[in-house]
This record gives sequence, structure tokens and C-alpha cells, in this order.
Amino acid sequence: MLKRIDHIQLAAPEGGEEKARKFFGDILGMEEMDKPESLRKNGGVWFSLGVQQLHIGIEEPFTPARKAHPAFEVDDLQEAVDTLEDRGVTVKKDDRLPGAERCYIQDPFGNRIELLEWVD
Repeated sequence: MLKRIDHIQLAAPEGGEEKARKFFGDILGMEEMDKPESLRKNGGVWFSLGVQQLHIGIEEPFTPARKAHPAFEVDDLQEAVDTLEDRGVTVKKDDRLPGAERCYIQDPFGNRIELLEWVD
């Protein structure tokens, strides 16, 4: 029945598009993609990471996702942590998942994001 995950959506408050571009585009390195013309009036911004997509949608009233979250696999978690901290992002390490090194960060809107590296 299900084929694959097409995209993940996180919410942002009205007017959050530029903050989203800076964080997801400039800091995390995702590529912004064009939204279909019929959806542009709703605000928000879309990004791609390979064949996966992350959509930032505008929601009012806005409440950040503090527990629910996307998780992104990285090649080198320590390098990612160092880069993020150099760019002013607060990183919270977590060692509770067997076989993985991982951490959590928050986007500029307070949404939780997991980064992990699977280890031998």
C-alpha cells in the first residue's frame, strides 16, 4: 500500500520563510525548491535533500514540534556538531540509541531535529 515517504513537513509561524531559508539552506545545506504556483499563496518554503523533501509550512497559531521530529543521517556526526556549533546552533548530544551516535538541534522556530550517524 505505502510506497515511500515523499516529504516531511514542519511548521513555522507566519513570516518565517527567511529564517527557514537561512537555517535549512545556509546552515544545513539543503537546496530550496520551487513550490507549485497553486500553493505559493499559502506561504512557506520547500527544500530537497537528494530525493527527499522537507516542507516548511506556515501555521497560525503556531506551536513547535518539541517531541515529534525528522531525523537526518550524517556521515560524520562530530564534524556536523562542530560545524553547527561554529554557526551558532545549540547541540544536545544523546547516547541512548544503541549502534548510533546522535544529537538534537532546534530549527529557528523550536522544532526538534535529530542528526545521527550509525556506527559499527
